[in-house]
Amino acid sequence: MSGRVHLVGAGPGDPGLMTARALELIAAADVILHDRLIPDAALAAARPDADLVDVGKRPGAPARSQEEIHRLLVEHARAGRMVVRLKGGDPFVFGRGGEEAEALRAAGVDYEVVPGVTAGVAAPAYAGIPVTHRDAASAVAFVTGHEDPDKPEPALDWAALARFPGTLVLYMGVRQLPAIARRLLDAGRDPDEPAAVVERGTLPDQRTVTGTLATIAERTAAADVGPPAVTVVGPVAALAERLAWLERRPLHGRTVAVTRARAQASELAARLRGLGAAVVEAPAIRVVPLPGEAPDLGRYDLICLTSPNGVRLLFERLRAAGRDARALAGATVAAIGPGTAGALREHGIEPEVVPERSTAEGLVEALAERSPPARALVARAREARAVLPDALRERGAEVDVLELYETVAEPLDGDRLAAAREADYVTFTSSSTVRFYFAAADGAPRGRIVSIGPVTSATLREHGAEPDVEATRHDVDGVVEAILRDAVR
Repeated sequence: MSGRVHLVGAGPGDPGLMTARALELIAAADVILHDRLIPDAALAAARPDADLVDVGKRPGAPARSQEEIHRLLVEHARAGRMVVRLKGGDPFVFGRGGEEAEALRAAGVDYEVVPGVTAGVAAPAYAGIPVTHRDAASAVAFVTGHEDPDKPEPALDWAALARFPGTLVLYMGVRQLPAIARRLLDAGRDPDEPAAVVERGTLPDQRTVTGTLATIAERTAAADVGPPAVTVVGPVAALAERLAWLERRPLHGRTVAVTRARAQASELAARLRGLGAAVVEAPAIRVVPLPGEAPDLGRYDLICLTSPNGVRLLFERLRAAGRDARALAGATVAAIGPGTAGALREHGIEPEVVPERSTAEGLVEALAERSPPARALVARAREARAVLPDALRERGAEVDVLELYETVAEPLDGDRLAAAREADYVTFTSSSTVRFYFAAADGAPRGRIVSIGPVTSATLREHGAEPDVEATRHDVDGVVEAILRDAVR
């Protein structure tokens, strides 16, 4: 049975600009053939067993030919696999998606095209440049700055482009910019017309160089701008200084390393990226569920949850046994902090006890204000401290500890460790992230160390590192707020 190929646009770089359909297909794909500049976050939704193949072209390095890419698409599809050809930007805008569609049609392979946000619109928009404007440009032309070198003669009519009454957006032309500018000037385009080059558009380290058509090549070279970059020529380019917004985000220019488990890192990473930070995902731990049956929760008058992971895995056991949130009816439910409380609310449970201090000691203090339970269940990680169950036993309760998961080391490659060491901030959201990161990195990071709370801070000190920043609210929101306070101090 033949498979199917999906020609998918991944957008210009910011993973938040990917379409819902693109994410859906990435999560379902058996094979993903992706371009070089596809960000890691774009591939994060791929199945663990999916075959990820980098078919990108690197300047000055050997690359897979387009014919070989066609062969791989056909070969995988004929083997019955679901194939995603993941391309930067939009597959049909200077992405060679048309050629790939032709090859698939010739081979009798079914395909689907999923458009993406193209860099020629997105990069200028992130730089504060609207490619059309009621007062400044009623038309826009998208032009490749890097034509096929095998063409017998240039296909671009530079004289027509010089006369074009609107915005010119040039893709992939930063290295040819001096020649492009000279051709437009020689053909009569106004030398004083505003121009801008947007490097690494939509990414946290985006840069914009502005000038005129006569000066932009020199200014771009002086700023050492490299690909990927988009050039905008036209009156709208002058709006960059007035309408720029990306650089005004509070964490723009800062790099933050996130060391929590990959499955839990996405929320924190997304929040930080939304505030302008470049995020290094360096998961030092992995959460491994432990085998076991669903507990009989009707036996307990107090149920304590100590982490969002514990909540998720408890409810997974309940679902496997054909039960749901009603199993907690009749018991007092306690959550160690706002993150755990939020996870419970997602399952329709409003915890009755949430301490002001998100630690086991804080939960002990909050429970001390209530009548002691007769039977209590503490659902937690295997390696968790015994503070809570010991305190409940001291009050006369019969306590069962339900170990739902354990945290183990997640191997980190050298590139991620190097990037994390150099980050402006490195976040630690549990004691286990501290232990495993320091073991992998063989020492403390160079940047400012951010701790989610006092227990994690104590573990940092045990490893010889003093936290520079400690969250007052011990969840993702608290970590983000703490970094923001520190960044603007």
